[in-house]
Amino acid sequence: METWAGFSPGLHLSLGIWLMIAVHNLQNAKAEITCASCPSPLQLNLEELQLGMRADPTEEPGTLKNIRVEFSEVGDTDQNAGVEMDDENGVSFGDVPRFSQHVSSDRVGVKEDALGSMAESRRGNIKAGVPEEGEDVALRRAKRSGPEFAELSANGWTGVDAGATGDRGSLLDGLNKGRSEIRWNRDEVRGNNRQDEPKLTSSTFALTGDSAHNHAVVYWSGQNSSVILILTKLYDFHIGSVTESTLWRSTDYGSTYERMNDKVGSKTVLSYLYVCPTNKRKIMVLTDPEFESSVLISSDEGASFQKYRLTFFVLSLLFHPTEEDWALAYSHDQKLYSSMDFGRKWQLIHERVTPNRFYWSVLGLDKEPDLVHMEAHTPDGNVQYVTCRVQMCTEANRNYPFPGYIDISSLVVQDDYIFIQVPTSGRASYYVSYKRESFIQTKLPKYSLPKDLHIVSTDEKQVFAAVQEWNQNDTYNLYLSDTRGIYFTLAMENVKTTRGIGGNQMLDLYEVAGIKGMLIANKRQDNQVKTFITYNKGRDWRLLQAPASDLEGNDIHCILPFCSLHLQLQMSENPYLSGTISTKSSAPGIIVATGNIGAELSYNNVGMYISSDAGNSWRQIFEEEHNVWFLDKGGALVAVKQPSVPTRHLWVSFDEGRQWTQHSFSSVPLFVDGVLVEAGAENQIMTFFGHFSHRSEWQLIKIDYKSIYSRKCTEEDYQTWHLHNQGEPCVMGQKQIYMKRRPGNYCMLGRDYSRILSAESCICRAHDFECDYGYERRGDGNCRPSFWFNPTTVSRSCSQGQNYFNSTGYRKVVLNNCTKGVKEMYTPRKQQCPNRPPKGLLLTTRDGKLTANLGNNVTFLVHLDEGDSLRTNIQLDFGDGTAVSYSNLSWTEEGIKHVYKSAGIFRVTALAENTLGYDSTTLFLHVTCPVEYVQLLAPFVVIRNKEVNITAVVLPSHSRTVTYFWWLGNNTEPVITLDGSISYTFPSEGMHTITVQVAAANTILQDTKTIAVKEFFKSLLLSFSPNLDEFNPDIPEWRQDVGRVIKKALLQVSDFPEEQLLVAVFPGVPTAAELFLLPHRNQSETKKKKEEALEQVSDVIVSALNQNLVEFELKPGVRVIVYNTQLTLAPLVDSNPRHSSSAMLMLLSVVFLGLAVFLIYKFKRKIPWINIYAEVNQEKEQEMIGSVGQGDSTPKITLSEFSTSKELMEKELEARVKRGVGNACESTREIPNCTSV
Repeated sequence: METWAGFSPGLHLSLGIWLMIAVHNLQNAKAEITCASCPSPLQLNLEELQLGMRADPTEEPGTLKNIRVEFSEVGDTDQNAGVEMDDENGVSFGDVPRFSQHVSSDRVGVKEDALGSMAESRRGNIKAGVPEEGEDVALRRAKRSGPEFAELSANGWTGVDAGATGDRGSLLDGLNKGRSEIRWNRDEVRGNNRQDEPKLTSSTFALTGDSAHNHAVVYWSGQNSSVILILTKLYDFHIGSVTESTLWRSTDYGSTYERMNDKVGSKTVLSYLYVCPTNKRKIMVLTDPEFESSVLISSDEGASFQKYRLTFFVLSLLFHPTEEDWALAYSHDQKLYSSMDFGRKWQLIHERVTPNRFYWSVLGLDKEPDLVHMEAHTPDGNVQYVTCRVQMCTEANRNYPFPGYIDISSLVVQDDYIFIQVPTSGRASYYVSYKRESFIQTKLPKYSLPKDLHIVSTDEKQVFAAVQEWNQNDTYNLYLSDTRGIYFTLAMENVKTTRGIGGNQMLDLYEVAGIKGMLIANKRQDNQVKTFITYNKGRDWRLLQAPASDLEGNDIHCILPFCSLHLQLQMSENPYLSGTISTKSSAPGIIVATGNIGAELSYNNVGMYISSDAGNSWRQIFEEEHNVWFLDKGGALVAVKQPSVPTRHLWVSFDEGRQWTQHSFSSVPLFVDGVLVEAGAENQIMTFFGHFSHRSEWQLIKIDYKSIYSRKCTEEDYQTWHLHNQGEPCVMGQKQIYMKRRPGNYCMLGRDYSRILSAESCICRAHDFECDYGYERRGDGNCRPSFWFNPTTVSRSCSQGQNYFNSTGYRKVVLNNCTKGVKEMYTPRKQQCPNRPPKGLLLTTRDGKLTANLGNNVTFLVHLDEGDSLRTNIQLDFGDGTAVSYSNLSWTEEGIKHVYKSAGIFRVTALAENTLGYDSTTLFLHVTCPVEYVQLLAPFVVIRNKEVNITAVVLPSHSRTVTYFWWLGNNTEPVITLDGSISYTFPSEGMHTITVQVAAANTILQDTKTIAVKEFFKSLLLSFSPNLDEFNPDIPEWRQDVGRVIKKALLQVSDFPEEQLLVAVFPGVPTAAELFLLPHRNQSETKKKKEEALEQVSDVIVSALNQNLVEFELKPGVRVIVYNTQLTLAPLVDSNPRHSSSAMLMLLSVVFLGLAVFLIYKFKRKIPWINIYAEVNQEKEQEMIGSVGQGDSTPKITLSEFSTSKELMEKELEARVKRGVGNACESTREIPNCTSV
């Protein structure tokens, strides 16, 4: 893409360039599959280009503001005809994604966005890209059939080629300002002195009252219509919206204009205007959403309008390629709507649709004409390729042609092909569907390793792609595919790219219009950029022969390969300025371009050159840059100087640039912003758009150039021209003879002018064949296998008894029409399929991941490099005790689906076997059940230097796929385990914090406990009056608050220090707690005295508890009494063996065992894990990978832990059942299981 900065002397130029850079940087967006069916000119109006600056008459002299104009001659259009976006509203050309349907042109451009676009067919656009998401590049080509829309600046388009600034050095170098200004002054003076200068019939109309408007859009419906529509707007950059607008309409090809504001509403502010591509009489105009959201519809070329309210804000429109009343609208909130009555009523199709990734059906390929292809986001953020009919797009009626997720902004539907990009193992993979068949992964040379890929074109029965490989930074390699778009071979290495002011990139590649297979490219070679040309789609390239003499007739000594002609290949962002190179399909063989002569491409000392014989020979026509257009269907050329300086003259040539006649079209020099040429087939009218000064109103000059012709052409005015390549008459396998007007004849071409007179097939020769996939051309010109390619490999689809075509290393250039000759020698040979053992077995999941969620379908894909697919048995063991077997590989093409019913790590094994041998492969699949709850079980008080067990209880329980991160004490690094318990010894006394984090699938939960570490302590078990259970919600926060209340009540019956008293309330009901009495920190007291002090306090508290003296008020009217649990009084505990209290431990163990048996018997139906264990214990143990260090027994719990981890888990599960919690994942000793509780 190129960008222009507006011209203004001195400081104005510097400020203009600075502001252009700032504006473009704000608009840049990001991509990685791009389609460079280059944005069609029709789309240039979508992408609202900041083009220039002019002074605001209301501002002080010297101030600048952006002025923009769009032109649109709505002639031949592709699918996105009429689509248009405003960068002020957040949508600019930089926002167009990598794969874009909105592209087309003769020149290929590259741009940064999500998947840039790069090539175009006249019928549509195609892209394939690589990301995106770092820097995205969109490759674009302008549409051959002629521009649709453009933007202009009030003070003209300068000569600055934004696409080439990276190589020009200073921006001023590209302007050639000094020479242009001097030459203009001389020409204007000379023109004024010439009394016999030819005059053209012209009329000028000024858009009075719109001088403050800084944005204009011009539409000429074409097809012999005399109607021109112009929408001018005042865009306020401070508030970011349009504040004024005026709609103008002409019915006489632009001689006069009528102001239409009264017919659309005097206070209505308009933002965009769209013309239906299949019926140019139908027009839609959108209002600015800052004021209202409406659409105005006209069926009579804008003579009258009807207004309809919208419930959404339209960002872009896409008209149906054949049905004039059908349209798609994309809204600001990513919703896609459809209308079947030209915008009167709209219906929602789909939500969360990717911008610019929606397409109408392709005639002849899709069965339903109202089918829509789109890229949509799922609620969880993934992206899918979706199709449906616009009137029946419910979930039940949607189809998903690609069974899996794709990269964002990677869908491209164009011609016979559909492209998507899929991320696998950190590397992008590209898939193609040919004529709506199943998707197949594209095959680039094995080690190309693309980091960016763009589809250049698809309109000639093959795919032309530009790939930036892993070792390239500012160049791309060009690849050509077979007809199905699967196998790619190298066409040219290191094609140059150019970065513009706005950060956009252009690929220096140009497809010559009117001659099949002819391309021009700038290649970086030995640190120099040189221009090469090919006549057979990249099979052979050569340098351009420089002219023999200059304009003055002086000889030019330029000898190949040391010196040659080099061309600038930038297309104009404004399709109504010609850019640096121009061709036209109705004028085959004529190429006009800006270039230089020397050892390499330069942007200094450039001139204008022309070739009349398709690039075989060249002549210089101007010393400075000009815009050159084709008139009269290519029979004449018209040239105007670059718009950096005003002019009132144009130059016309009837002899292919050999002689030029100067004509005056205006009495006052005009800054030319753009030119509309040949809007109708039966008239000879040009319209110049521009301004006389930076403060003047918009000027529209209508020029009727019929007067320069003396008559209509007859048969005697034509001659034949033979297409050739340096004398070789066979180009793309045939001899082509064209008929064109004799140079110098001042006659007008007829409507039925025929370009190709005859085409005769040639005998096939070596240059009609390119290297096949896996082969490379060596120095001797022959194709040899690449080091990574095994030519003896036979496709697995080749079965014994069948035949296959064995490549000779060559394939015929697509669309080459040669016959006989060496065709049989280079054509693949039919051979019988050999019987061979399976080899290269590969097992993957559909999404390329090694994880799956429990209960979800997992699709396994089996790939075999070699072997007889019809006679090879495939066995797949899922690792969970189930396996499947298939008699041949064809049954596995759609994938093998399986649902795992338990969590774990499973060993999945595939085996391919036939009578000659076997091959096997294995993958390990992690099946996870997301963690919902984690509870850290740890004693509240522990003994210093004594090992203690700490356990994390996870719900749902599936320990074999959970990772535990333990932060213990003051450690800065966690201890990582696969087991839910850990042993630890605290070396010092005090309060220590323990934190555990549990990671499973994409979920991480954490719990924290504080532990008191002492040399010894005393503990009492507490119980409460039954009324407390009625208010126990069994949550940690409640237990902490009640613990503080209990502690406060105990302090009232004893004078024990508060910091030495610790109360811990246990989970579950009935409510229970443990009271810890901690020794005093006084270092002067002996241990014995401390123990005696604890005993005394214990006696006091026990006495108070037994007398029901400890109570607290839970809420008004609810008093709770605290009791001592007699059988659970804990003795003094410390690290001394003589205080082991083994008798009490045995007593407690017997009591707890009895209680456990009673509870299991009494409540076994309420304890889910009991039932689960009983059900699955008799089942066969599944084949799984156990976690490292996984034990079968429950970790041991110290005495101070009131309950075991299993008991606490039972209480927690029962509490969750009471609260209605479902889908808890239970566990047995053998098998993790997810059940509904």
